[in-house]
Amino acid sequence: MTSSQACRIAAVQMVSGPEVGANLVEADRLIGEAATAGARLVVLPEYFPLISPDETAKIAIRERDGEGPIQAFLREAARRHKVWLIGGSCPLVADVPDKVRNTTLVFDDTGRRVARYDKIHLFGFQKGSERYDESATIEAGSDVVTFESPCGSVGLSICYDLRFPELYRAMGEVDLIVVPAAFTYTTGRAHWEVLLRARAIENQCYVLASAQGGRHPGGRRTWGDSLIIDPWGEVVARLAEGPGVVVADLDPARIAEVRASLPALKHRKIS
Repeated sequence: MTSSQACRIAAVQMVSGPEVGANLVEADRLIGEAATAGARLVVLPEYFPLISPDETAKIAIRERDGEGPIQAFLREAARRHKVWLIGGSCPLVADVPDKVRNTTLVFDDTGRRVARYDKIHLFGFQKGSERYDESATIEAGSDVVTFESPCGSVGLSICYDLRFPELYRAMGEVDLIVVPAAFTYTTGRAHWEVLLRARAIENQCYVLASAQGGRHPGGRRTWGDSLIIDPWGEVVARLAEGPGVVVADLDPARIAEVRASLPALKHRKIS
């Protein structure tokens, strides 16, 4: 930890639609709500600028790294609200012309960019008429990313990454794992909370999960249930559905207490 003091963290939950401008206005409102509640670090959900029935729509709004209105919004919102802002995910240019990188960008409270993470694991699911294949429009990343913040060491992941515990082990010891997501209603109802609590328990750190949560224009339904979980696996804050903010304090003493009483990270035999 960079500080022994508790640090307030917040997850923004949204129900994004196909209009980027409207989504950015809503994101800004909710970031402001989190900042007013005292949050120093705020995370937006996956696909916060756009969820469309047309999966190729994200390609049309993709931006070059460091350029474009979505990145400008994140930079300015972090500076104006004076928060460390983790920008869920936004579409950036990929090496493949007809795909995007699904990218989390992090800005400090002066608007300076401090980290970029490209989603590594791409979601695929088919059950009856429900079908998803992110690899059709997204190019996978490959790098594990952590950064230092006022709330300690933070590890970045996105949605489907949650099912791959080896990613989190590769981060080393972190104080906070962040999971912006747009879990489907089907998979979220079955696995969302249990996977998030498992990641908190096995890594003995806080987990901050910011979700899309509700019925989107076009009919898609996401699970929601944005959560903040402590290192013992206890849920300390949650929002079931609909737009809003969940806030809680990340307490370094709680991390130290859990790791001292059950030193599982020191007991690891396989790395």
